[in-house]
Amino acid sequence: MRKLLLTMAMAGTALSANTVVHAEEVSPHSFSSNVGLFSSYVFRGIDYTDEDVALQGGFDYAHASGWYAGVWASTLEEDLNVGNSIEVDFYGGYYHQLTDDIGIDVGLLQFYYPDRENDGLDGERFDTTEVYLAASWKWFTAKYSRTLTDWGGLSNKVGGQGDSKGTGYYELNFDYGLPMGINLTAHIGRLDVENYSDYDYTDYLIGLSKDLTLAGSEGWTVGVNYTDTNADEDWWTVNGENRGEDQFIAYISRSF
Repeated sequence: MRKLLLTMAMAGTALSANTVVHAEEVSPHSFSSNVGLFSSYVFRGIDYTDEDVALQGGFDYAHASGWYAGVWASTLEEDLNVGNSIEVDFYGGYYHQLTDDIGIDVGLLQFYYPDRENDGLDGERFDTTEVYLAASWKWFTAKYSRTLTDWGGLSNKVGGQGDSKGTGYYELNFDYGLPMGINLTAHIGRLDVENYSDYDYTDYLIGLSKDLTLAGSEGWTVGVNYTDTNADEDWWTVNGENRGEDQFIAYISRSF
């Protein structure tokens, strides 16, 4: 009996230890999501909603090895976007932290417009595919994106000056935490459209945001951005609206 009790005790101890080990295991997979309401959807300095409210949100997956993938969507103003009312972005890539301060990121981004409208593009698709490479150091991130397809459907058939494949976007971003939990963001970017230099421009952004807990729930962020460009008004005016003019954008979002 004593041997039986001793054996049972040892087995119980081993089982408990095994349970503790399994309880401490951390999954290499992580998932997150976000949703937000913005006073306007401005991407790289260009207005996509005619200064009207945009609903945006997305889902992300990341693996401990550094691989990631996600999807993000925003409402659009149809007349500014050749008849498309929604944009869906699919992306995936690899991120690696080289040191405590230095990281690299490489990936692929697909801009997709489910409406599949192409008004004014002579049958060419508005969809665009980009590859990107980024490097970060402390508060700074430098990034280069290059299209693998025509940029926004602009081709020789539409513009008559050749295809726009190979269009590049260069950007430098700065993120810094200020006192009282306020975050400062600054950005400068440059678009170089292949074969269509009249569309080239530089954009700027500066913004402030703050993370909040509302009604006992965490993950809320409120903020405001100011953005402007030097985009040529003659080339960036659609239906009488200059899509590259300066504006303030207020927003509230939540991450889960």
